[in-house]
Amino acid sequence: MEFVIVTGLSGSGKSSAVKVLEDIGYFCIDNMPPQLIPDFAAMCNDNDEITKVAIVTDIRGGAMFFKLGDSITKLHIRGINVKVLFLEASREVLNKRYKETRRKHPLEEASEGDITKAIDAEIELLGSIRENADYIVDSSMLSTGQLKEQIAGLFLEKASDGMLVSCMSFGFKYGAPGEADLVFDVRCLPNPFYLPELKHKTGLDKEVRDYVMSFPQSVTLQDKLFDLIEFLIPHYVTEGKSRLVIAFGCTGGKHRSVTFAEHTAAYLRRRDFRVRTLHRDVEKK
Repeated sequence: MEFVIVTGLSGSGKSSAVKVLEDIGYFCIDNMPPQLIPDFAAMCNDNDEITKVAIVTDIRGGAMFFKLGDSITKLHIRGINVKVLFLEASREVLNKRYKETRRKHPLEEASEGDITKAIDAEIELLGSIRENADYIVDSSMLSTGQLKEQIAGLFLEKASDGMLVSCMSFGFKYGAPGEADLVFDVRCLPNPFYLPELKHKTGLDKEVRDYVMSFPQSVTLQDKLFDLIEFLIPHYVTEGKSRLVIAFGCTGGKHRSVTFAEHTAAYLRRRDFRVRTLHRDVEKK
């Protein structure tokens, strides 16, 4: 049985994440107190009809929520393969989401109605849970569709099939992705944006990729990055990491970063790694 615990910061997209898991075949339950999780998991494990389970548990559970670590330990002792998915977003984005939805933060009363203090308090309280999570997804700059794609990419295949490497492109003008394990800045390369015939195209177009890679410094940088990435991945696998996010950033996230993300993904696929691509800012205007 595949057992996933979904947790994270309030307003970071847990509801959207669990909807995706339900769509891909997980039996999902929202807002379960951690103390009930081990017995529920054992019951599901004895049911041949249930092969995938996702449980959402978070700060809404009050003091009970902080028993999550003990519950996870019990799951491991019982031989249940459990993964923790932690969702987060930047303070600014969370603040904006709460102001737009007018929803009440679970810690708002304890923070005397100050939503900023409530967000800061939750970030601090969940620090150790975040550190021990198997997957961390930062939804700050993701659209609902991109978030769904990212969650689905994590769980459509079993972790035992090998590490999932996500090759991401982004624009520094929109902020660096918080979930990235490796970030490479390719703004040092010639920018297709300044060519009228390429300005409105992206690195998904062959003409842009050919232009970016027509310069010796681009080829040299790519070769060195490929060597570094191929050296690092086996060490991450040995460490037990099941997901690696490699992010390439340029100014707007449309040309150079997309080119390098696509080329890196193709390179890793040729070496039989499990790879997906995510172009965070390619459609931004």
